Amino acid sequence: MHPNASTPLRRSVSFGDRCLGALDSGLRTVFASPHAGRPSPATGMARPVLKAAEAGEAGALMRVNHVGEICAQALYQSQALFSRTDEQRWHFEQAAEEELDHLAWTAARVTELGTHTSHLVPLWWAGAFACGSLAGLAGDRWSLGFVVETERQVEAHLASHLDRLPETDAPSRAIVDQMKREEAAHADAALAAGALPLPAPIRRLMRAAAKVMTTVAHRV
Repeated sequence: MHPNASTPLRRSVSFGDRCLGALDSGLRTVFASPHAGRPSPATGMARPVLKAAEAGEAGALMRVNHVGEICAQALYQSQALFSRTDEQRWHFEQAAEEELDHLAWTAARVTELGTHTSHLVPLWWAGAFACGSLAGLAGDRWSLGFVVETERQVEAHLASHLDRLPETDAPSRAIVDQMKREEAAHADAALAAGALPLPAPIRRLMRAAAKVMTTVAHRV
């Protein structure tokens, strides 16, 4: 949900139609090539010559970031599906649109680094969609709280990647830095919209799940 977004008038659709829309979005997220609406922060940058070890580590980190964006699409799609109001649903859909740029940027950079995206993308999407659905069913303010905690964790995770990426890999670093700033904006917007803080056990469970995802996606 972009902090400067304004809510347009929109025609309400049935829950069944929204389910079909979520299914369509999910299939495109998992199986189609993403297209960004904005230029990549790496556009126009010279491609650095990296050592094999540097390229391998950068590729693995960007693969993890790509998985994170697959999960972001699933989370926002599911939270939009179960939102109680059209206004809140629109905010989630707008956030998904911005995150789609991140998905396209990371996918392109993974390819440029000569590696592959995760082989477990359908599994990551399904797990994140289930988590987002539970958050959405809990109510809009809890769902917004889930956004805040998720985005804060992602922001910290991206900051750690800036420490680990090769200093000479300016394209990857530019993408990660832009993503980090936009994830922070999403968290701030959710907080301003009335997010409820999640209980500590849920926050710990989310961190544990994220650790599993990042560890596996770094390799597979």
